[in-house]
Amino acid sequence: MSDQETTTKLLPKDEAAAKGLVNVHIDGNWIQVPKGTRMIEACKIAEKEVPHYCYHPKLTSPGNCRMCLVQMGMPPRPAPGADPVFGDDGFQEIGWMPRPVIACANTVAENMGIRTTGDLVEKTREGVMEFLLINHPLDCPICDQAGECSLQEFSVEHGRGQSRFVEDKVKKPKNVDIGPRVNLDDERCIMCSRCIRFMDEVAEDAVLGFSERGTHTTVTCHPDRKLDSNYGMNTIDLCPVGALTSKDFRFQMRVWFLKETKSIDVNCGTGCNTLIWTRGSQIYRVTPRRNDEVNSEWMPDSHRLAFHEVQGDNRLTDPMIKVDDKHEITDWHTANTAVADALKQFEPSEIAIIASARQTNEELFLTHTLASTLGAENIATVERIGEADGKLISADRNPNTNGAKLILGETTKKLDSIKAGLNDGSVKALIVLSEDIFEAAGFSHDDLANAELVVSSHIIANATAKVSDIVLPGASFAEKRGSMVNVLGRLQRLNQALQPAGNAREDWEIIRDLILALTGEPNDLYMIEEVVKVIAENIPAFEGMTFSKIGEQGIKLIETGVEIPLLTKERERASAGIIVG
Repeated sequence: MSDQETTTKLLPKDEAAAKGLVNVHIDGNWIQVPKGTRMIEACKIAEKEVPHYCYHPKLTSPGNCRMCLVQMGMPPRPAPGADPVFGDDGFQEIGWMPRPVIACANTVAENMGIRTTGDLVEKTREGVMEFLLINHPLDCPICDQAGECSLQEFSVEHGRGQSRFVEDKVKKPKNVDIGPRVNLDDERCIMCSRCIRFMDEVAEDAVLGFSERGTHTTVTCHPDRKLDSNYGMNTIDLCPVGALTSKDFRFQMRVWFLKETKSIDVNCGTGCNTLIWTRGSQIYRVTPRRNDEVNSEWMPDSHRLAFHEVQGDNRLTDPMIKVDDKHEITDWHTANTAVADALKQFEPSEIAIIASARQTNEELFLTHTLASTLGAENIATVERIGEADGKLISADRNPNTNGAKLILGETTKKLDSIKAGLNDGSVKALIVLSEDIFEAAGFSHDDLANAELVVSSHIIANATAKVSDIVLPGASFAEKRGSMVNVLGRLQRLNQALQPAGNAREDWEIIRDLILALTGEPNDLYMIEEVVKVIAENIPAFEGMTFSKIGEQGIKLIETGVEIPLLTKERERASAGIIVG
Protein backbone atom coordinates (compact mmCIF):
# COMPACT_ATOMS: atom_id res chain seq x y z
CA MET A 1 0.00 0.00 0.00
CA SER A 2 1.13 3.51 -0.76
CA ASP A 3 0.32 4.75 2.74
CA GLN A 4 2.84 4.14 5.48
CA GLU A 5 0.88 1.50 7.31
CA THR A 6 0.64 0.63 10.97
CA THR A 7 -1.73 -1.89 12.46
CA THR A 8 -3.04 -1.69 16.02
CA LYS A 9 -4.11 -4.83 17.84
CA LEU A 10 -7.25 -6.08 16.12
CA LEU A 11 -9.64 -8.92 16.81
CA PRO A 12 -9.47 -11.88 14.41
CA LYS A 13 -11.76 -11.33 11.43
CA ASP A 14 -14.25 -14.05 12.37
CA GLU A 15 -14.46 -12.83 15.96
CA ALA A 16 -14.83 -9.24 14.80
CA ALA A 17 -17.56 -10.22 12.32
CA ALA A 18 -19.42 -12.07 15.09
CA LYS A 19 -19.44 -8.82 17.05
CA GLY A 20 -20.64 -6.83 14.05
CA LEU A 21 -17.28 -5.15 13.42
CA VAL A 22 -15.54 -4.51 10.09
CA ASN A 23 -11.90 -3.70 9.36
CA VAL A 24 -11.29 -0.28 7.84
CA HIS A 25 -7.99 1.20 6.68
CA ILE A 26 -7.85 4.92 7.48
CA ASP A 27 -4.77 6.96 6.60
CA GLY A 28 -2.38 4.08 7.10
CA ASN A 29 -4.04 2.48 10.14
CA TRP A 30 -6.40 -0.46 10.40
CA ILE A 31 -9.20 -0.01 12.88
CA GLN A 32 -12.36 -1.97 13.65
CA VAL A 33 -15.71 -0.18 13.76
CA PRO A 34 -19.33 -1.37 13.85
CA LYS A 35 -20.77 -2.37 10.48
CA GLY A 36 -22.90 0.44 9.05
CA THR A 37 -20.81 3.20 10.63
CA ARG A 38 -20.72 6.29 8.47
CA MET A 39 -17.31 7.04 7.04
CA ILE A 40 -17.11 10.42 8.79
CA GLU A 41 -17.75 8.75 12.16
CA ALA A 42 -15.15 6.05 11.43
CA CYS A 43 -12.62 8.80 10.72
CA LYS A 44 -13.56 10.44 14.01
CA ILE A 45 -12.86 7.16 15.81
CA ALA A 46 -9.48 7.08 14.06
CA GLU A 47 -8.90 10.67 15.26
CA LYS A 48 -8.82 12.00 11.71
CA GLU A 49 -10.68 15.26 11.10
CA VAL A 50 -13.00 15.43 8.14
CA PRO A 51 -14.22 19.02 7.59
CA HIS A 52 -17.97 19.32 7.11
CA TYR A 53 -20.87 21.75 7.26
CA CYS A 54 -24.19 20.05 6.50
CA TYR A 55 -23.47 16.88 8.49
CA HIS A 56 -24.67 16.65 12.09
CA PRO A 57 -24.97 13.33 13.95
CA LYS A 58 -28.39 14.25 15.36
CA LEU A 59 -29.85 15.05 11.93
CA THR A 60 -30.26 13.28 8.61
CA SER A 61 -27.40 13.56 6.10
CA PRO A 62 -28.36 15.33 2.87
CA GLY A 63 -24.83 15.60 1.46
CA ASN A 64 -25.33 19.28 0.65
CA CYS A 65 -22.00 20.94 1.25
CA ARG A 66 -19.58 18.35 -0.26
CA MET A 67 -16.89 19.51 2.15
CA CYS A 68 -16.48 16.04 3.67
CA LEU A 69 -15.04 14.50 0.51
CA VAL A 70 -12.55 11.68 1.08
CA GLN A 71 -10.89 9.13 -1.17
CA MET A 72 -12.30 5.62 -0.86
CA GLY A 73 -10.76 2.31 -1.84
CA MET A 74 -11.86 -1.32 -1.96
CA PRO A 75 -10.09 -4.55 -3.00
CA PRO A 76 -10.18 -5.07 -6.79
CA ARG A 77 -12.70 -7.64 -7.98
CA PRO A 78 -10.79 -10.89 -8.69
CA ALA A 79 -10.79 -12.30 -12.20
CA PRO A 80 -13.40 -14.98 -12.96
CA GLY A 81 -12.39 -18.21 -11.25
CA ALA A 82 -9.64 -16.54 -9.22
CA ASP A 83 -9.58 -16.30 -5.44
CA PRO A 84 -8.98 -13.07 -3.51
CA VAL A 85 -5.33 -12.48 -2.65
CA PHE A 86 -4.55 -11.63 0.97
CA GLY A 87 -1.33 -10.05 2.17
CA ASP A 88 0.78 -11.03 5.15
CA ASP A 89 -1.40 -8.81 7.34
CA GLY A 90 -4.50 -10.80 6.37
CA PHE A 91 -6.03 -8.04 4.26
CA GLN A 92 -6.52 -7.62 0.54
CA GLU A 93 -4.71 -4.94 -1.42
CA ILE A 94 -6.85 -1.80 -1.70
CA GLY A 95 -7.56 -0.23 -5.08
CA TRP A 96 -8.16 3.48 -4.71
CA MET A 97 -11.00 5.18 -6.60
CA PRO A 98 -9.97 8.09 -8.85
CA ARG A 99 -12.80 10.32 -7.60
CA PRO A 100 -13.75 11.33 -4.04
CA VAL A 101 -16.93 10.39 -2.14
CA ILE A 102 -18.78 12.17 0.64
CA ALA A 103 -18.03 10.74 4.07
CA CYS A 104 -21.26 11.87 5.74
CA ALA A 105 -23.70 9.62 3.87
CA ASN A 106 -21.57 6.58 2.94
CA THR A 107 -20.97 3.70 5.31
CA VAL A 108 -17.92 1.53 5.84
CA ALA A 109 -17.45 -2.04 4.63
CA GLU A 110 -14.97 -4.83 5.27
CA ASN A 111 -11.46 -4.14 3.94
CA MET A 112 -12.42 -0.59 2.92
CA GLY A 113 -9.79 2.11 2.68
CA ILE A 114 -10.29 5.79 3.43
CA ARG A 115 -7.88 8.65 2.79
CA THR A 116 -8.59 11.98 4.46
CA THR A 117 -5.49 13.61 2.95
CA GLY A 118 -3.64 13.57 -0.37
CA ASP A 119 -3.71 15.59 -3.59
CA LEU A 120 -7.13 14.38 -4.73
CA VAL A 121 -8.85 15.11 -1.43
CA GLU A 122 -7.11 18.41 -0.79
CA LYS A 123 -7.75 19.82 -4.26
CA THR A 124 -11.44 18.91 -4.18
CA ARG A 125 -11.83 20.52 -0.76
CA GLU A 126 -10.13 23.66 -2.03
CA GLY A 127 -12.56 23.71 -4.93
CA VAL A 128 -15.58 23.29 -2.66
CA MET A 129 -14.32 26.00 -0.32
CA GLU A 130 -13.74 28.35 -3.25
CA PHE A 131 -17.35 27.92 -4.39
CA LEU A 132 -18.67 28.44 -0.85
CA LEU A 133 -16.79 31.74 -0.62
CA ILE A 134 -17.71 33.09 -4.07
CA ASN A 135 -20.76 35.02 -2.86
CA HIS A 136 -19.95 35.11 0.84
CA PRO A 137 -19.52 38.64 2.22
CA LEU A 138 -16.16 39.67 3.67
CA ASP A 139 -17.68 40.89 6.93
CA CYS A 140 -15.91 38.66 9.44
CA PRO A 141 -14.88 41.65 11.63
CA ILE A 142 -18.52 42.55 12.30
CA CYS A 143 -20.04 39.06 12.18
CA ASP A 144 -21.40 37.70 15.45
CA GLN A 145 -20.18 34.23 14.52
CA ALA A 146 -16.54 35.35 14.46
CA GLY A 147 -14.56 33.11 16.77
CA GLU A 148 -17.05 30.26 16.37
CA CYS A 149 -17.30 30.11 12.58
CA SER A 150 -16.48 26.84 10.81
CA LEU A 151 -16.20 28.69 7.51
CA GLN A 152 -13.43 30.85 8.97
CA GLU A 153 -11.63 27.85 10.43
CA PHE A 154 -11.77 25.58 7.38
CA SER A 155 -11.02 28.40 4.93
CA VAL A 156 -7.66 28.85 6.63
CA GLU A 157 -6.82 25.18 6.24
CA HIS A 158 -8.53 24.40 2.94
CA GLY A 159 -8.97 27.78 1.22
CA ARG A 160 -6.84 29.27 -1.58
CA GLY A 161 -5.83 32.42 0.27
CA GLN A 162 -7.14 34.65 -2.52
CA SER A 163 -10.22 34.72 -4.72
CA ARG A 164 -10.23 34.23 -8.50
CA PHE A 165 -13.84 35.45 -8.67
CA VAL A 166 -13.93 38.85 -10.41
CA GLU A 167 -17.68 39.11 -11.14
CA ASP A 168 -20.14 40.90 -8.87
CA LYS A 169 -21.28 38.89 -5.87
CA VAL A 170 -24.94 37.88 -5.66
CA LYS A 171 -26.59 40.12 -3.06
CA LYS A 172 -29.02 38.38 -0.72
CA PRO A 173 -31.30 39.69 2.07
CA LYS A 174 -29.53 40.94 5.18
CA ASN A 175 -30.74 41.36 8.76
CA VAL A 176 -34.07 39.65 8.09
CA ASP A 177 -36.51 39.39 10.99
CA ILE A 178 -37.65 35.76 10.78
CA GLY A 179 -38.85 35.37 14.34
CA PRO A 180 -39.03 36.94 17.80
CA ARG A 181 -35.62 35.63 18.86
CA VAL A 182 -33.68 34.95 15.64
CA ASN A 183 -32.29 37.15 12.85
CA LEU A 184 -31.23 35.90 9.40
CA ASP A 185 -28.37 37.22 7.26
CA ASP A 186 -29.08 35.25 4.09
CA GLU A 187 -25.95 36.51 2.35
CA ARG A 188 -23.84 34.51 4.81
CA CYS A 189 -25.80 31.27 4.39
CA ILE A 190 -23.93 28.34 2.79
CA MET A 191 -27.08 26.24 2.28
CA CYS A 192 -26.09 23.50 4.71
CA SER A 193 -29.82 23.06 5.62
CA ARG A 194 -29.08 22.22 9.26
CA CYS A 195 -31.68 24.71 10.48
CA ILE A 196 -34.30 23.36 8.08
CA ARG A 197 -33.71 19.77 9.11
CA PHE A 198 -33.70 20.60 12.81
CA MET A 199 -37.03 22.40 12.66
CA ASP A 200 -38.53 19.54 10.66
CA GLU A 201 -37.01 16.53 12.42
CA VAL A 202 -36.46 17.63 16.05
CA ALA A 203 -38.66 20.66 16.72
CA GLU A 204 -41.38 19.13 14.48
CA ASP A 205 -42.28 22.55 13.14
CA ALA A 206 -41.27 22.63 9.47
CA VAL A 207 -41.35 26.40 9.17
CA LEU A 208 -38.02 26.87 7.32
CA GLY A 209 -37.10 25.96 3.75
CA PHE A 210 -35.14 26.95 0.65
CA SER A 211 -36.55 29.17 -2.06
CA GLU A 212 -35.23 30.16 -5.51
CA ARG A 213 -32.51 28.21 -7.35
CA GLY A 214 -28.76 28.14 -7.92
CA THR A 215 -26.75 31.03 -6.52
CA HIS A 216 -29.99 32.82 -5.67
CA THR A 217 -31.15 30.13 -3.24
CA THR A 218 -32.12 31.55 0.16
CA VAL A 219 -33.36 30.23 3.48
CA THR A 220 -36.82 31.55 4.21
CA CYS A 221 -39.81 31.09 6.50
CA HIS A 222 -43.17 29.82 5.39
CA PRO A 223 -45.12 32.83 4.02
CA ASP A 224 -47.69 32.67 6.81
CA ARG A 225 -45.32 31.85 9.65
CA LYS A 226 -42.42 33.06 11.77
CA LEU A 227 -39.66 31.08 13.43
CA ASP A 228 -41.45 31.32 16.77
CA SER A 229 -40.97 27.77 18.06
CA ASN A 230 -39.70 27.49 21.64
CA TYR A 231 -36.79 25.51 20.18
CA GLY A 232 -35.96 27.96 17.39
CA MET A 233 -32.76 29.26 18.97
CA ASN A 234 -31.18 25.84 18.58
CA THR A 235 -30.84 26.71 14.90
CA ILE A 236 -28.39 29.44 15.94
CA ASP A 237 -26.21 26.86 17.69
CA LEU A 238 -26.39 24.61 14.63
CA CYS A 239 -25.56 27.29 12.06
CA PRO A 240 -21.88 26.81 11.09
CA VAL A 241 -21.62 30.40 9.86
CA GLY A 242 -23.16 33.72 10.91
CA ALA A 243 -26.42 33.40 8.98
CA LEU A 244 -28.63 32.85 12.02
CA THR A 245 -27.93 35.02 15.04
CA SER A 246 -29.57 35.60 18.40
CA LYS A 247 -31.41 38.88 18.85
CA ASP A 248 -30.65 38.64 22.54
CA PHE A 249 -26.88 38.18 22.12
CA ARG A 250 -26.38 40.02 18.82
CA PHE A 251 -23.51 42.56 19.03
CA GLN A 252 -23.25 42.14 22.81
CA MET A 253 -19.80 40.63 23.24
CA ARG A 254 -17.04 38.83 21.32
CA VAL A 255 -17.04 35.16 22.28
CA TRP A 256 -13.30 35.03 22.89
CA PHE A 257 -13.75 37.45 25.77
CA LEU A 258 -16.26 35.16 27.47
CA LYS A 259 -15.68 32.43 30.05
CA GLU A 260 -17.54 29.14 29.63
CA THR A 261 -18.86 27.32 32.70
CA LYS A 262 -20.46 23.89 32.47
CA SER A 263 -23.66 23.72 34.49
CA ILE A 264 -27.33 22.68 34.32
CA ASP A 265 -30.65 24.40 33.70
CA VAL A 266 -32.90 24.95 36.72
CA ASN A 267 -36.18 25.92 35.03
CA CYS A 268 -37.75 22.45 35.07
CA GLY A 269 -37.09 18.91 36.22
CA THR A 270 -35.25 17.87 33.06
CA GLY A 271 -32.08 19.72 34.02
CA CYS A 272 -30.73 20.36 30.52
CA ASN A 273 -26.93 20.52 30.50
CA THR A 274 -25.73 24.02 29.74
CA LEU A 275 -22.82 26.34 29.14
CA ILE A 276 -22.99 29.67 30.95
CA TRP A 277 -21.08 32.38 29.07
CA THR A 278 -19.88 35.19 31.33
CA ARG A 279 -17.55 38.13 31.56
CA GLY A 280 -16.94 40.04 34.75
CA SER A 281 -20.16 39.95 36.75
CA GLN A 282 -22.53 39.50 33.81
CA ILE A 283 -24.09 36.53 32.04
CA TYR A 284 -24.22 37.13 28.29
CA ARG A 285 -25.83 33.93 27.13
CA VAL A 286 -26.70 30.36 28.08
CA THR A 287 -26.40 27.59 25.49
CA PRO A 288 -27.09 23.84 25.56
CA ARG A 289 -24.33 21.35 26.32
CA ARG A 290 -24.43 17.84 24.93
CA ASN A 291 -25.61 15.08 27.25
CA ASP A 292 -27.25 12.17 25.44
CA GLU A 293 -28.82 10.97 28.70
CA VAL A 294 -30.62 14.23 29.44
CA ASN A 295 -31.14 16.76 26.62
CA SER A 296 -29.13 15.51 23.63
CA GLU A 297 -27.75 18.81 22.22
CA TRP A 298 -30.86 20.96 22.55
CA MET A 299 -32.59 23.35 24.94
CA PRO A 300 -35.88 25.31 24.99
CA ASP A 301 -35.62 29.03 24.21
CA SER A 302 -37.61 29.92 27.33
CA HIS A 303 -35.06 28.17 29.54
CA ARG A 304 -31.94 29.58 27.90
CA LEU A 305 -33.23 33.16 28.21
CA ALA A 306 -34.39 32.83 31.81
CA PHE A 307 -31.01 34.06 33.09
CA HIS A 308 -32.14 37.67 32.54
CA GLU A 309 -34.28 37.40 35.68
CA VAL A 310 -31.21 37.18 37.91
CA GLN A 311 -29.60 40.29 36.40
CA GLY A 312 -32.42 42.74 36.99
CA ASP A 313 -32.47 45.82 39.19
CA ASN A 314 -34.52 43.96 41.80
CA ARG A 315 -31.66 41.73 42.96
CA LEU A 316 -31.17 41.42 46.70
CA THR A 317 -27.55 42.25 47.47
CA ASP A 318 -27.40 42.90 51.24
CA PRO A 319 -28.96 41.47 54.40
CA MET A 320 -31.79 43.64 55.68
CA ILE A 321 -33.73 43.99 58.92
CA LYS A 322 -37.10 45.69 59.12
CA VAL A 323 -37.09 48.66 61.51
CA ASP A 324 -40.27 50.72 61.93
CA ASP A 325 -41.82 49.03 58.90
CA LYS A 326 -38.81 49.86 56.72
CA HIS A 327 -35.96 47.58 55.64
CA GLU A 328 -32.50 48.73 56.59
CA ILE A 329 -29.25 47.24 55.26
CA THR A 330 -27.10 45.44 57.82
CA ASP A 331 -24.12 43.09 57.92
CA TRP A 332 -24.26 39.31 57.97
CA HIS A 333 -23.23 38.85 61.59
CA THR A 334 -25.93 41.20 62.80
CA ALA A 335 -28.55 39.58 60.55
CA ASN A 336 -27.68 36.03 61.62
CA THR A 337 -27.62 36.99 65.29
CA ALA A 338 -31.00 38.70 64.90
CA VAL A 339 -32.51 35.60 63.26
CA ALA A 340 -31.13 33.28 65.96
CA ASP A 341 -32.25 35.53 68.86
CA ALA A 342 -35.71 35.91 67.35
CA LEU A 343 -36.22 32.19 66.71
CA LYS A 344 -35.19 31.28 70.24
CA GLN A 345 -38.29 33.14 71.50
CA PHE A 346 -40.61 30.52 69.99
CA GLU A 347 -41.49 26.96 70.83
CA PRO A 348 -40.47 24.39 68.16
CA SER A 349 -44.12 23.75 67.32
CA GLU A 350 -44.59 27.47 66.60
CA ILE A 351 -41.90 27.49 63.89
CA ALA A 352 -42.49 26.42 60.26
CA ILE A 353 -40.05 26.22 57.36
CA ILE A 354 -41.00 26.47 53.70
CA ALA A 355 -38.07 25.09 51.75
CA SER A 356 -37.82 24.75 47.98
CA ALA A 357 -37.35 22.02 45.42
CA ARG A 358 -35.33 24.69 43.62
CA GLN A 359 -32.68 24.38 46.31
CA THR A 360 -29.67 22.16 45.77
CA ASN A 361 -29.27 18.91 47.67
CA GLU A 362 -26.69 20.56 49.88
CA GLU A 363 -29.04 23.42 50.75
CA LEU A 364 -31.90 20.99 51.42
CA PHE A 365 -29.76 18.86 53.73
CA LEU A 366 -28.71 21.91 55.73
CA THR A 367 -32.35 23.04 55.77
CA HIS A 368 -33.23 19.68 57.32
CA THR A 369 -30.40 20.19 59.82
CA LEU A 370 -31.73 23.68 60.62
CA ALA A 371 -35.19 22.21 61.28
CA SER A 372 -33.68 19.57 63.56
CA THR A 373 -31.69 22.25 65.41
CA LEU A 374 -34.88 24.22 66.00
CA GLY A 375 -36.91 21.10 66.75
CA ALA A 376 -39.35 22.26 64.07
CA GLU A 377 -41.41 19.55 62.39
CA ASN A 378 -43.44 21.82 60.14
CA ILE A 379 -41.33 21.79 56.97
CA ALA A 380 -42.66 21.78 53.42
CA THR A 381 -41.69 22.45 49.82
CA VAL A 382 -43.71 24.14 47.09
CA GLU A 383 -44.98 21.96 44.25
CA ARG A 384 -44.85 23.41 40.72
CA ILE A 385 -46.72 21.55 38.01
CA GLY A 386 -47.09 22.86 34.48
CA GLU A 387 -47.70 21.30 31.10
CA ALA A 388 -45.02 19.14 29.51
CA ASP A 389 -44.25 20.03 25.89
CA GLY A 390 -43.60 16.49 24.68
CA LYS A 391 -39.92 17.26 24.02
CA LEU A 392 -37.65 18.52 26.81
CA ILE A 393 -39.79 20.61 29.14
CA SER A 394 -41.01 18.55 32.10
CA ALA A 395 -44.37 19.00 33.75
CA ASP A 396 -42.41 19.34 37.00
CA ARG A 397 -41.19 22.92 36.98
CA ASN A 398 -38.96 22.33 40.01
CA PRO A 399 -35.43 21.19 39.14
CA ASN A 400 -34.84 19.13 42.29
CA THR A 401 -38.10 17.50 43.35
CA ASN A 402 -36.43 14.10 43.60
CA GLY A 403 -33.60 15.51 45.69
CA ALA A 404 -36.12 17.13 48.04
CA LYS A 405 -37.97 13.83 48.44
CA LEU A 406 -34.76 11.93 49.17
CA ILE A 407 -33.59 14.43 51.78
CA LEU A 408 -36.78 15.87 53.28
CA GLY A 409 -39.30 13.13 52.54
CA GLU A 410 -42.80 13.78 51.23
CA THR A 411 -43.34 17.36 52.36
CA THR A 412 -45.57 19.19 49.87
CA LYS A 413 -48.77 18.12 51.64
CA LYS A 414 -47.72 20.10 54.73
CA LEU A 415 -48.09 23.46 53.00
CA ASP A 416 -51.80 23.53 53.77
CA SER A 417 -51.13 22.71 57.42
CA ILE A 418 -48.56 25.52 57.64
CA LYS A 419 -51.05 27.94 56.10
CA ALA A 420 -53.74 26.79 58.52
CA GLY A 421 -51.32 27.16 61.44
CA LEU A 422 -50.52 30.71 60.42
CA ASN A 423 -54.22 31.56 60.23
CA ASP A 424 -55.14 30.05 63.60
CA GLY A 425 -52.02 31.41 65.33
CA SER A 426 -50.40 28.08 66.15
CA VAL A 427 -47.55 28.90 63.77
CA LYS A 428 -45.96 32.19 64.76
CA ALA A 429 -42.55 32.13 63.08
CA LEU A 430 -42.01 31.36 59.40
CA ILE A 431 -38.75 30.74 57.56
CA VAL A 432 -39.00 30.86 53.75
CA LEU A 433 -36.03 29.67 51.70
CA SER A 434 -35.64 30.33 47.96
CA GLU A 435 -39.39 30.80 47.41
CA ASP A 436 -41.90 33.57 46.92
CA ILE A 437 -44.86 32.04 48.74
CA PHE A 438 -47.26 34.64 47.33
CA GLU A 439 -46.44 33.83 43.72
CA ALA A 440 -45.65 30.11 44.01
CA ALA A 441 -47.72 28.80 46.90
CA GLY A 442 -50.85 30.92 46.78
CA PHE A 443 -50.34 32.60 50.16
CA SER A 444 -52.08 35.91 50.82
CA HIS A 445 -51.23 38.79 53.13
CA ASP A 446 -54.10 37.68 55.35
CA ASP A 447 -52.37 34.31 55.80
CA LEU A 448 -49.37 36.10 57.29
CA ALA A 449 -51.33 38.62 59.34
CA ASN A 450 -50.82 36.68 62.59
CA ALA A 451 -47.15 35.82 61.98
CA GLU A 452 -44.85 37.39 64.56
CA LEU A 453 -41.64 36.65 62.62
CA VAL A 454 -40.97 36.09 58.91
CA VAL A 455 -37.43 35.35 57.74
CA SER A 456 -36.76 34.83 54.05
CA SER A 457 -33.87 34.11 51.74
CA HIS A 458 -34.09 34.76 48.00
CA ILE A 459 -32.28 36.43 45.11
CA ILE A 460 -35.15 38.76 44.15
CA ALA A 461 -36.88 41.53 46.10
CA ASN A 462 -40.22 39.75 45.75
CA ALA A 463 -43.45 39.99 47.70
CA THR A 464 -42.22 37.58 50.38
CA ALA A 465 -39.08 39.66 50.92
CA LYS A 466 -41.20 42.79 51.31
CA VAL A 467 -43.19 41.33 54.21
CA SER A 468 -40.17 39.69 55.86
CA ASP A 469 -38.74 40.99 59.11
CA ILE A 470 -35.28 39.79 58.12
CA VAL A 471 -34.14 39.30 54.51
CA LEU A 472 -31.09 37.25 53.55
CA PRO A 473 -29.80 37.66 49.97
CA GLY A 474 -29.00 34.35 48.25
CA ALA A 475 -27.16 33.32 45.11
CA SER A 476 -28.58 32.55 41.67
CA PHE A 477 -28.06 29.29 39.78
CA ALA A 478 -24.98 30.79 38.13
CA GLU A 479 -23.45 32.04 41.37
CA LYS A 480 -23.16 28.84 43.36
CA ARG A 481 -22.13 25.20 43.32
CA GLY A 482 -24.30 22.27 44.26
CA SER A 483 -26.11 19.21 42.99
CA MET A 484 -29.66 18.30 41.95
CA VAL A 485 -31.53 15.12 41.02
CA ASN A 486 -33.58 15.50 37.84
CA VAL A 487 -36.82 13.77 36.81
CA LEU A 488 -34.81 10.83 35.45
CA GLY A 489 -33.18 10.30 38.85
CA ARG A 490 -29.86 11.60 37.52
CA LEU A 491 -27.60 13.46 39.94
CA GLN A 492 -26.07 16.52 38.24
CA ARG A 493 -23.89 19.45 39.22
CA LEU A 494 -24.39 23.19 39.25
CA ASN A 495 -21.09 25.05 38.84
CA GLN A 496 -20.30 28.61 39.78
CA ALA A 497 -19.86 30.97 36.85
CA LEU A 498 -20.03 34.26 38.79
CA GLN A 499 -19.54 35.57 42.29
CA PRO A 500 -22.82 36.32 44.11
CA ALA A 501 -24.11 39.84 43.53
CA GLY A 502 -23.06 42.46 46.06
CA ASN A 503 -22.85 40.98 49.56
CA ALA A 504 -25.11 38.03 48.76
CA ARG A 505 -23.92 34.57 49.75
CA GLU A 506 -24.34 31.03 48.50
CA ASP A 507 -27.47 29.62 50.09
CA TRP A 508 -25.79 26.65 51.77
CA GLU A 509 -23.48 29.10 53.53
CA ILE A 510 -26.46 31.17 54.68
CA ILE A 511 -28.16 28.16 56.25
CA ARG A 512 -24.88 26.86 57.72
CA ASP A 513 -24.28 30.21 59.43
CA LEU A 514 -27.83 30.30 60.80
CA ILE A 515 -27.25 26.90 62.39
CA LEU A 516 -23.96 28.18 63.83
CA ALA A 517 -25.68 31.28 65.23
CA LEU A 518 -28.33 29.08 66.89
CA THR A 519 -25.96 26.51 68.40
CA GLY A 520 -22.78 28.51 68.88
CA GLU A 521 -20.88 25.39 67.87
CA PRO A 522 -18.70 25.25 64.73
CA ASN A 523 -19.87 22.65 62.20
CA ASP A 524 -16.61 22.36 60.20
CA LEU A 525 -18.39 22.86 56.87
CA TYR A 526 -16.20 25.22 54.92
CA MET A 527 -16.55 23.86 51.39
CA ILE A 528 -19.41 22.37 49.38
CA GLU A 529 -17.48 19.09 49.11
CA GLU A 530 -17.69 18.70 52.89
CA VAL A 531 -21.48 19.05 52.78
CA VAL A 532 -21.68 16.40 50.06
CA LYS A 533 -19.60 14.09 52.26
CA VAL A 534 -22.00 14.54 55.19
CA ILE A 535 -24.99 13.87 52.90
CA ALA A 536 -23.32 10.66 51.66
CA GLU A 537 -22.91 9.53 55.26
CA ASN A 538 -26.52 10.22 56.23
CA ILE A 539 -28.76 9.74 53.16
CA PRO A 540 -28.65 6.13 51.84
CA ALA A 541 -29.26 7.05 48.19
CA PHE A 542 -26.14 9.26 48.23
CA GLU A 543 -23.86 6.69 49.87
CA GLY A 544 -20.28 6.91 48.61
CA MET A 545 -20.99 10.07 46.64
CA THR A 546 -18.49 12.89 46.23
CA PHE A 547 -18.77 16.11 44.26
CA SER A 548 -16.10 15.00 41.82
CA LYS A 549 -17.80 11.62 41.22
CA ILE A 550 -20.85 13.39 39.82
CA GLY A 551 -18.69 14.60 36.93
CA GLU A 552 -19.68 16.82 34.04
CA GLN A 553 -22.40 14.46 32.74
CA GLY A 554 -23.91 13.39 36.06
CA ILE A 555 -24.63 9.87 37.28
CA LYS A 556 -27.79 7.79 37.68
CA LEU A 557 -28.84 7.86 41.33
CA ILE A 558 -32.36 6.40 41.43
CA GLU A 559 -34.85 4.86 39.02
CA THR A 560 -37.93 6.98 38.39
CA GLY A 561 -39.47 5.37 35.30
CA VAL A 562 -39.61 8.79 33.59
CA GLU A 563 -38.57 9.23 29.95
CA ILE A 564 -37.67 12.38 28.01
CA PRO A 565 -39.85 12.29 24.84
CA LEU A 566 -37.27 13.99 22.64
CA LEU A 567 -34.60 11.45 23.64
CA THR A 568 -36.95 8.53 23.07
CA LYS A 569 -37.66 9.71 19.52
CA GLU A 570 -33.97 10.37 18.87
CA ARG A 571 -33.04 6.84 19.95
CA GLU A 572 -35.71 5.37 17.71
CA ARG A 573 -34.34 7.31 14.74
CA ALA A 574 -30.80 6.21 15.56
CA SER A 575 -31.88 2.57 15.86
CA ALA A 576 -33.53 2.83 12.45
CA GLY A 577 -30.29 4.21 10.97
CA ILE A 578 -31.91 7.54 10.08
CA ILE A 579 -29.39 9.46 12.19
CA VAL A 580 -26.18 8.58 13.99
CA GLY A 581 -27.49 9.86 17.30
